[in-house]
Formats: sequence, structure tokens, C-alpha cells
Amino acid sequence: MAEKILIIDDEEKIRRIVSHLLTDEGYIVKTADDGMNGYRTALRFSPRIILMDQNMPGMNGIETMQKIRNKLPNVTVIIITAFGEVSLAVEAIKKGAYDYIEKPFDNDKLILLIRRALAYNRMSGEISVLKQKLDLKDSFDQIITSSPKMKQVIDQAKSVSQTDATVLINGESGVGKEMFANAIHHSSSRKNKTMIALNCGAIPVTLIESELFGHEKGAFTDAKEMKQGKFELAEGGSLFLDEIDELSLEAQVKLLRVLDDHRITRIGGKRDIPVNVRIISATNNNLEEKVQKREFRLDLLYRLNIFAIEIPPLRERKEDIPLLAEAFIHKYNRELKLNITNISRQAMDYLVKYSWPGNVRDLQNAIQSAMILAGSGVLYIAHLPLRLKGYTETEDYETKLDAGLDENVKIHHSKIEKELITEALNKCDYNRTETARLLKISRKTLFNKMKLYGL
Repeated sequence: MAEKILIIDDEEKIRRIVSHLLTDEGYIVKTADDGMNGYRTALRFSPRIILMDQNMPGMNGIETMQKIRNKLPNVTVIIITAFGEVSLAVEAIKKGAYDYIEKPFDNDKLILLIRRALAYNRMSGEISVLKQKLDLKDSFDQIITSSPKMKQVIDQAKSVSQTDATVLINGESGVGKEMFANAIHHSSSRKNKTMIALNCGAIPVTLIESELFGHEKGAFTDAKEMKQGKFELAEGGSLFLDEIDELSLEAQVKLLRVLDDHRITRIGGKRDIPVNVRIISATNNNLEEKVQKREFRLDLLYRLNIFAIEIPPLRERKEDIPLLAEAFIHKYNRELKLNITNISRQAMDYLVKYSWPGNVRDLQNAIQSAMILAGSGVLYIAHLPLRLKGYTETEDYETKLDAGLDENVKIHHSKIEKELITEALNKCDYNRTETARLLKISRKTLFNKMKLYGL
């Protein structure tokens, strides 16, 4: 599709010459004789490129450009300037123009500049789309829920994201604490800077201070070069400290000092380094109980707990389970090249009734496992991990392992067949004729199988 270019210039000769030149190059061209007409034309025409004179009656080029870009932020502007007025063109570039060209200009040079501007415009559009996708990936929109309780928590998190307050996220393992931390960061004024995550429970006590604050070369035996800590790496952004309760008391003292002074000192270093970092921490333990046991400092708790968020476990928001299951099926169909179309009603009942001690992460793993076992089609009870079913089928199955592969495949097949027939009967209100038609079998075959399975 031909690209659209708008020419705004009060000189009729310039408009005519450039219009013919660009039309011959295959572009769709419109013209306007002053800033206001150019503004109106731009809104109707939606050009990719605007070639605009700097000196025009009424609104000048910079004023016109700013007015247009308030409505069309993705348009790319090239300023036409007279010889000796380059300073004005440079000012236009500072305010958003792509480039400038001086009168009188060479036709080939203008065409080359237009092509470069179009390439820049396309690239900027692609970057904008990619950035939107990346922002969405880490935004609150990625938190799947229909639970009123969960929506209330999201509203709280959205509110605090607009501030620089330290946040403490409480919740059981697997509820999505890091997802919330990411969403808070990417909804804040710090979103264009990095969020660094550190699991305090995964780092040996002897290394945690080096991870947080960095070290100088030669500070200890293995310090063969200088290393920046997480605080320096997160400069201007956010630092997410997961399992904060696992910090040693000594590291807690140093973290408290950083929160108070906004300065760190690398291990083995002598100078203070100022840091501008927002702290988001998380725990699946009761920190007040840890304080009572003298395993966590009360003063640090006060500094971390300026704004607390409590994420409810999955068992308290069971209405989210079908939504999450559907999302995970879509995810693993794409990632694992599978073709799962649905979950049977009975299998979904098992998912909803289960307590999910590992919360959303636990559900995700169970769905992935069931999908791999099924491969395609519908997920049935037989595909679900045995722990979801209370291991009720384990004994019957294990007692027949010596029967060989073929016999055990028949057992597995029978369980799925029984479940499918039961689901079809329920769907058809036990109308055998309708059920047989749905299953594409004869009524007699259906009756015999119902008798076989005690249905």
C-alpha cells in the first residue's frame, strides 16, 4: 500500500513541485497552504510523513507540528527551512521533528530523506507495539481473576504503584507474589528502569551481602574482580526481595541502613554509593511471629511494611480455577504444540474441589502434566495427577501391573470411556437416543456399555 505524505507550505510553487516529485515516486500526496489548513488536512488524511515549512503565516512549523502531534503522535515530521535558519530547524528537532532540509533542496536528497523517515516511522511503530506487548506482559491485565476478593487486592496494588512507597506482599507459595511485584513496578513511574528480583532464601548466608551490595576486587578470597550488587543494578528502578524473612539478622541491619540512608557500601569498599531504588518485598511467613521469635527485626518490618498486600490463596477464590485452567491450556497448546480442546465437566469438578496447597503454580503444573498425558482432545479425570483424586485409583491400578501393558491400556481406556459416556448422558438428561447420537454409536451399544459400567 502506497504511503501517505502531507506537504504544508505557503509557497504554491514548492507545493506543486514536491507534490509531483513524490507522486511520481508512488506516494499518495496531499497539500495545505498554511498551518491551520495543514492541521485540518492531517486529521482527515492521517499521513505517515509531513513535509512542513518552518516559516508560514499564522502558525509556524513548530507550532503546527506540536498541534498535529497532539492528535497524531506517530506521524513523522520533516522541517523545510530557508538557508541561514538552521537554528530554527534544530529547535524543531528538539521538539520532535525527525530531520530538516534546506531550500533550495536537491530532489534526490529529498527522496532519500523521505525514505529514511518512512523507515524510521515503521520502526518506531514496531517498537511502540512491542513495548505495549511487553508492558501488558508485566501489567495487572495479566492477572487472571473473577474473584471480588482478588479484584480488591489488585485495586490496592494499583493505588500503591503510583507512589514510591515500599511494599510488602504476603501470600502462600505459588499465589503470584512476583507477578504482583512486576505489575506494581511496570505501572509505576519507574517502569522504564529495571526491576531486579532476588530470592533471599536461595542465596547462601555468606553470599547474601555480596549479592545485595556488591564487592570490591580482593575483598575476599574469591573476589577476583569488582562486582555490582542488586541495589546498583536496580538503580532508578525497583528491587524485589522474595522470601525476605530468610535474610540473616546481620544482613537485615545493613538493609535497614540502606532504607534509611539510601546509600550502600560494597564489601571491601570505603566509599558510600548513593542509590535510588524502590523496595518491594514478599514473604509466605508471618513476619510478626518471626519478630516475636527474634528471627526478624521489628524496625525493619516497620520500614518494609509501609503498604501491605495480602494475596488470597487459590482455595479461597475457586471461581478463578476455570479461568486459569483455560489460560494454561492455551499457553501449553502453543508452547508444547499440543491440541487440547477442553476439560470434561467431571475433571473440572476435581480441579475446583481440590485444595491446591501450591496455589496457582500447582494448578499450572497439574494442567501441563494432564495435557502432556492426553496429547489432544478433551482432558478427562484419568489424565489428572493422582494426588488430585486422593489416590483413590492407585490400589486397583497397581494390583494389575503384572497383567502387562495391553491389559493396563484397556483399563486406562475403560476409565476414559466411562467418563465420556457419563458426561454425554448428563448433557442429554439421560435420553439414550440423544446420547447415542451425540457419541455416534448405536442405542444398543450405548445400553450395553451403560450396563457394563453400572450407569
